[in-house]
Amino acid sequence: MKRQRGCTAARIARRALVALAVLSAVAGCGYRLESGTVRFTDPSVRMDVPPFANRSTTPDAGAWVAARFREELRRSGFRGTFGNVGANYLVEGTVREIRTDVFSHGADRFSLENRLTLVVDVRVVEVVRGGVLWKESGLTETASYFSGTDAQYTESNRRAAFEQVARRMAVRLSQTLRVLL
Repeated sequence: MKRQRGCTAARIARRALVALAVLSAVAGCGYRLESGTVRFTDPSVRMDVPPFANRSTTPDAGAWVAARFREELRRSGFRGTFGNVGANYLVEGTVREIRTDVFSHGADRFSLENRLTLVVDVRVVEVVRGGVLWKESGLTETASYFSGTDAQYTESNRRAAFEQVARRMAVRLSQTLRVLL
């Protein structure tokens, strides 16, 4: 039994040395292993992120989501610039729907808690080559909010829930774009 363990350990060590030798040879030939975030942090990259189209009943939803997305890109390390003239990438989006569903009722049969759902479609185009890098339909984020008999209380909570799901969506889009670039 001890002899088998010794052979197994020797085999593992031999394989590790071979793998290191291969990696050293590849590195010596000029190849490098690097993450896909080089373009993401390149200051010469220009990205066009116009306000998203808005098909929801919330008046500023498209502009709000796009603005949070630009902020999140900066926060996550994007060092390029934003603008449509000379852009390398175009990010187009549509706020397709903002849906509110009753989540719980009180004893008086009025809603106590609601769930807000944001549905977004997004498309990232590499302008120079004209190819679509990423396209996704029906991305969703949800948040709960409380409601009451006071309309201002309910609407302020609804707005806070909308801002929360917009921020979450922006983080999600930014993380995906960071991997793509």
